[in-house]
Amino acid sequence: MSVLVTGSVAVDHIMVFEDHFKNHFVSDKLEKLNVAFHVPEMTKKYGGTGGNIAYNLARLGVDPLLLAAVGPDLGPYADWMDQSGVRRDHLYVIEDEYCSACFITTDAGNNQLISFHPGAMDRAHEKKISDVTEDFSVGIVSPNGRQAMIEYARDLKAAGKTTVMDPGQGLPILDKDDLITAFTGAAVYIVNEYEWELTQEKTGLDEDGVAEKVGALIVTRGEEGSLLRKGGLDCGLVVENDRTEIAPVKAEQAVDPTGCGDSYRAGLLYGIANGLSLETGTRLGSLMGALKVARSGPQGIELDLDGIRAEYRKVFGEDF
Repeated sequence: MSVLVTGSVAVDHIMVFEDHFKNHFVSDKLEKLNVAFHVPEMTKKYGGTGGNIAYNLARLGVDPLLLAAVGPDLGPYADWMDQSGVRRDHLYVIEDEYCSACFITTDAGNNQLISFHPGAMDRAHEKKISDVTEDFSVGIVSPNGRQAMIEYARDLKAAGKTTVMDPGQGLPILDKDDLITAFTGAAVYIVNEYEWELTQEKTGLDEDGVAEKVGALIVTRGEEGSLLRKGGLDCGLVVENDRTEIAPVKAEQAVDPTGCGDSYRAGLLYGIANGLSLETGTRLGSLMGALKVARSGPQGIELDLDGIRAEYRKVFGEDF
């Protein structure tokens, strides 16, 4: 069973600020912002939305086909992919670019400041969906270079593949027409709460307006769970109810939120690829997010499929 994952591959530099950002901003001086945060802890973690989703799919026993652009400085990350069961067959190495890099500072309230250098990612569109000759039934379009997101969404749908549109942090670089075209006809449109507000603002569409263009709409809400709304298109998905509030899964401890949403998406993709209901897929996504929050780094879940099944049974009293 293969799932195509498109999106960024990046090295995350994760820092912890042991106070609240809000205590260090002067509200009437924001136009002359010059703030330095002392971060006694810093770690480098392998990340990028595409890399994170692929890693978590491998934990779930799925064979992820990762279509992404990287630089020649991939180095130890390539070894990590090999160890983690993430194949590198479809990585596109651009010799004159660096790998994408993300610099993340998290404060005591789990608020984050993020700077992102796209590097090779901005040329990801040079590698095409048609270059993937192996069979797959489900593909996700996650944050990537602007042209790659537009073309991958178009080409996956044109090829008749079950398409999950997840613009994430890439949403601001898509204009109104790009965004509507990208999610129209997708099996699933998934965003977090902030991205959902931005979607409505950019497109001028409300929940009904977006839902009628997709198979299902999912809005994740962190500690408040997520919303699953059945859409107006028949994309072959199993959706038990028109509208379901998916309860959150409480993490054993809050260690690091980085990559939580990517873990959620891996659970969702597992469900779709295995013909499970979207309700089950979103519950598995919630569990994967909680497992991730309890671990450091975006690729921190060490459990295999059997271990994740055991955790699912513990939380939900049933198997998936």
